[in-house]
Amino acid sequence: MNIIVCIKQVPDTEAPIRIKADGSGIDDTGLTLVMNYYDEHATEAGLRLREQFGGTVTLVSVGAERVKEALRTGLAMGADDALLVSDPALAGADHLGIARVLAAVIRTLPHDVVICGKLSTDDNAATVGAALAEYLGLPQATAIAHLEVDGGGAGAVVHREVEGGVEVLAVPFPAVLTVERSLNEPRYPSLPGIMKARRKEIKTVTLEHLGLDAADVGMAAARATLVRLSPPPARKAGRIVEGDAAQAVSAIISFLKDEAKVLS
Repeated sequence: MNIIVCIKQVPDTEAPIRIKADGSGIDDTGLTLVMNYYDEHATEAGLRLREQFGGTVTLVSVGAERVKEALRTGLAMGADDALLVSDPALAGADHLGIARVLAAVIRTLPHDVVICGKLSTDDNAATVGAALAEYLGLPQATAIAHLEVDGGGAGAVVHREVEGGVEVLAVPFPAVLTVERSLNEPRYPSLPGIMKARRKEIKTVTLEHLGLDAADVGMAAARATLVRLSPPPARKAGRIVEGDAAQAVSAIISFLKDEAKVLS
């Protein structure tokens, strides 16, 4: 089975985020960047399919040269190959532009299933996976919490957690799947895997190699643009209510009525 896993490099969710003075984006000076959390689960799903059916797991990403660090994380987990699309003309590309680039790459690779994380932790858009399926003309299932591939590897039954229940879908392969974090527990890279990943060549291609025009996938084609980033307002200090239980209840009710205005 030929398995493609799309990954993204994002800021570490535990790292302090600084916004540029002009609000145009995140100041990434000294910022720790890692593989997107949900993409770790996508990589694990791909590795388990390879263990079940054989074949290869190929990682694909779009971004600057430093994205190779995230790709090497996936290689250390056990992926076979990795490919990066890196082109200055992609600066300012939106989610649809990135999906078109990924689709162009994947068309050049044998693929029985394409797996993505449900969303990326930097913007929570959850757009690229669905758009990728549309551009590839493949069936899709998103936010998968349970995956069962049939014995012949021709398709899968997936469970999606929806409001108030679980949706069960049958999806023929090839298909695009996006996965929830509850699907599995990603493995830790082994020391031999880390050493092997350091030596592994990561192929880099540009838009020219893919036959794409920056006017179709770059900033000029973006349907959404970032206007400004700003930090959330600082929270007010909490209030400690002193006294016995009756006094505390009375004080809280007074606060909810007179200050918070949530009780009448």
